Amino acid sequence: MKVSKVRELDSSELRKQLKEGVEKMFRLRLQYQMGQTEALKNLRVMRRDRARMLGVLRERELAESK
Repeated sequence: MKVSKVRELDSSELRKQLKEGVEKMFRLRLQYQMGQTEALKNLRVMRRDRARMLGVLRERELAESK
C-alpha cells in the first residue's frame, strides 16, 4: 500500500488495518516456518506496509500535540 493511500485513511481505519495486518503476518510467519518460501516476500511487504501505517499514525499524533 502506498503512503498516499495510507494518508487518505482516518486514524480508526488505520488502526483496524494494523490489527488485520498483525493477524496476517502471524499466518505468513507460520507458512514460512512450514517451508513455503513464497510467504517470505509477502511477509516483507506486510512489514513495510505496517511501518508506513505506524509512521502516518505517529505523524498525526505529533501534529495534534502541537
